[in-house]
Amino acid sequence: PAGSSRGKVAHGSILNDNFRCCRVKSQWQSTKAYPGEHQAIIDQQLWDQVHAILRQNPRKRANNTRAQAPALLKGLIFTATGAAMTPSSTKKGARRYRYYVSMDVIKNREPSDEGIPRRLSADLVEAAVVTELRRVMRAPSITAQVIAHLAREGHAFAEADVISALQTFADVWGQLFPAEQTRIVQLLVRRVTVTSEGLVIDVRTDGVSGVMRDMMAPRKKVAAE
Repeated sequence: PAGSSRGKVAHGSILNDNFRCCRVKSQWQSTKAYPGEHQAIIDQQLWDQVHAILRQNPRKRANNTRAQAPALLKGLIFTATGAAMTPSSTKKGARRYRYYVSMDVIKNREPSDEGIPRRLSADLVEAAVVTELRRVMRAPSITAQVIAHLAREGHAFAEADVISALQTFADVWGQLFPAEQTRIVQLLVRRVTVTSEGLVIDVRTDGVSGVMRDMMAPRKKVAAE
């Protein structure tokens, strides 16, 4: 359907050795822009193809973002029965293992569906979500929707620049520190649902337009000058 993206992504062994990121739903909530609805995900000084971030002293940047970085999917991941999954961790020797744990476990509640995992490796779940976001940002259908959405909002961005920004986003992701990645995921992901068969990832395609708008604005300002 128009304004939606659906795909399958195989990723690792999380659920019964047969994990599938089984479907992705995306939906435009509005063709109207709502200024101030979310914080700019990357400051103008930091964007400039994210090179401003990368030019910062690595040690200083690491110190600013390493400590207490929130879990990537905090507040976004739930079981199919509606129970929130909260970040948790254990330590074995010098190594720390991160998980998302159902509130059913924490509150000692009997699960209504025994087939739904109640504890998942955070690293594997987050990697599956990021893989899907990379795919979405490069999908031709999403590119066309973003270009049309930005045009409806009145932004005079060249199509080539929007396409370039979408392609660059995937390449830049690995260069960002956890706190920066978390801000982006909170904008792009509406909900992650854990089922007995895999993950359902609801991607905000309107959020993709928001990311592009924040990315493109500094370029437009520089071009105007």
